[in-house]
Amino acid sequence: QVQLVESGGGLVQAGGSLRLSCAASGRIWSITVMNWYRQAAGKQRELVATITYGGGTNYEESVKGRFTISRDNAKNTVYLQMNSLKPEDTAVYCCNLKVRAGWDAAPYEYWGQGTQVTVSP
Repeated sequence: QVQLVESGGGLVQAGGSLRLSCAASGRIWSITVMNWYRQAAGKQRELVATITYGGGTNYEESVKGRFTISRDNAKNTVYLQMNSLKPEDTAVYCCNLKVRAGWDAAPYEYWGQGTQVTVSP
């Protein structure tokens, strides 16, 4: 079993910054892909950013140039640095990790508990 602990959400004014963290622990051989999703009130969940084990990244169009996803494989942790925040970034942010428990195990998907990010005008 794997546990995910998120931190770093909160209330910030437009133009401000926040850094989210998601730390995984438990039976982990490797984490192939790490994602950050968000869901605003009344809207569907959307994929914000992705980082592969090798460090390749991809971003949702509206956050390109403002958000940076990174990972520390030694700590099994993924980060989301969010700069130049806008009110439309307000949402619950969740990490999503694809974890392999062994060299011959298929990746299994785990979700964080979610952290609220609120950006005031």
